[in-house]
Amino acid sequence: MAPERMRWKGAKLVLTCEGSLLVLRRDDIPPINWPGCWDLPGGAREGDETPEACALRELSEETGLRLDPARLMVAQARELPHKPGRAGWYFHAEITPAEAAAATLGDEGAELRLMPVAEFVAHPRAVPHFPAIVAEMLGLAR
Repeated sequence: MAPERMRWKGAKLVLTCEGSLLVLRRDDIPPINWPGCWDLPGGAREGDETPEACALRELSEETGLRLDPARLMVAQARELPHKPGRAGWYFHAEITPAEAAAATLGDEGAELRLMPVAEFVAHPRAVPHFPAIVAEMLGLAR
């Protein structure tokens, strides 16, 4: 079954800013997946919200940033490697340096920062399946 037709679980954002990504370091607590790893903003679906609404709500909760849905340039649904038969949505948007500077860490996560895209794609502590997704969405060779 095509990922976009699978039951979807959540949405993530690949937010670029002048060659860097806005990323969060996950809390380092046992009950969560990938504790302490570098993550993309986004998270789980609530109720019957759309993938876009999920991604933008999570972005606001995690960073305080609010983006117009029209700024989401690329959308892809992909099967989740750790949850077979379920999909996640991924969106790309460009943010300005002023927006990146205004981002603040919400209730979740240990750190929020801009990380060069190449560093994230090669980072040993990135959530395992995200470097390949970022590289593909941004047209980078890996």
